[in-house]
Amino acid sequence: MSSERDSFVVSGPDSPLTDVPVSWHLPCFAENRSLKIKTPLSVRGLAMNLGAPLFILLLLAQGGLQPSSAEDELGFGIEVAKRGLWQEALFRFEKATTLDPKNAEALNNLAVALEQQGEFDRARAAYEKALDLKPGDAYIQQNYDLFREGDDKRNRKAKKKP
Repeated sequence: MSSERDSFVVSGPDSPLTDVPVSWHLPCFAENRSLKIKTPLSVRGLAMNLGAPLFILLLLAQGGLQPSSAEDELGFGIEVAKRGLWQEALFRFEKATTLDPKNAEALNNLAVALEQQGEFDRARAAYEKALDLKPGDAYIQQNYDLFREGDDKRNRKAKKKP
């Protein structure tokens, strides 16, 4: 079976441990290893499927950690975008631009999120507004140039199709 060195321990100082097989994630763990975890299996399974970002989103939905400023929304949007949660990132960047319409960084990030969601016309407008607010910003200009290059290719392909 498994020895002490073949198991992984995840626990808190005041919680009992339960022994759970690790076969759910073969690329990271060898066969016949076990995982000791402090939470009941149903909660553990939920946490494994939803992940930490969605847990945070659930807390936010209940009003427990409600960001209130454009900078808070922008920061949260960046964090969820890094995790690939583009719909939530889009929501946060839209909220940031509503709270601070002259925030060029929020508009740039909004444009990136819109691009990821396939809303290219809205992305172009957001990039252009960001550049109007901060015309010399190299980062925004670079993102816009890359967007235009990709958008031009998409438009040329769309025109070629019968």
